Parts: sequence; structure tokens; C-alpha cells
Amino acid sequence: QVQLVESGGGLVQPGGSLRLSCAASGFTFSDYVMRWYRQAPGKERELVASISRNGVTTTYADSVKGRFTISRDNAKTTVFLQMNSLKSEDSAVYYCCASLRSSYWGQGTQVTVSS
Repeated sequence: QVQLVESGGGLVQPGGSLRLSCAASGFTFSDYVMRWYRQAPGKERELVASISRNGVTTTYADSVKGRFTISRDNAKTTVFLQMNSLKSEDSAVYYCCASLRSSYWGQGTQVTVSS
């Protein structure tokens, strides 16, 4: 069955870095646009970054541009989110999403940025 499993979240100090991973299985990974979303308590889920099927095209929310980098390894069916210069406002549950005609979601990984 389809699975998206996020990992790499945790507690980090402001200015620190984390690398999130999302391991996919159960579908043809390279056919899907991959996205990272996040949701903070009391807020709506927001799109953080997207990457095209071949990894050439990436887009970012203005709030993370220049600090976050999305990438993918189609051979390993994994998408990554490198997060640098983290701020307290980056604290949220981060979800990966695979989109084609339908969307698949992971269970999320918690990122907490705090001193």
C-alpha cells in the first residue's frame, strides 16, 4: 500500500539546521510532484516547498526562501527538506505530500525551534 514516512524532526535552537526525509513506497514515485507542508497549532496547513517530478523545478514559500532547500532522489524514492537558519516561527508539524491526480500524505514529523 501507499506509504509516506517522514523523519528527521526534533528540537533545535534558533539558527540551527534540520534535514527532513520522506520515504515513499507503494506508488511510482517519479511520476509525482512532491511537496512539503507544515501546520502550526491554531494555524492552517501551509505549503512550504514543491519539487517537480525530475527534480529540476523547485518553488518555495516566501517565508522560507533562501533558508530551505527541497530535493529528491527518485532512485531511493525519497524527498528531503534541508532547513537552515531556523526560526521559532518555523515550529510546526511538517508533512510530505505526493500529488498527481490524487494526493498521498505522510503522518508528519514535529519540528520545534526553541532555545
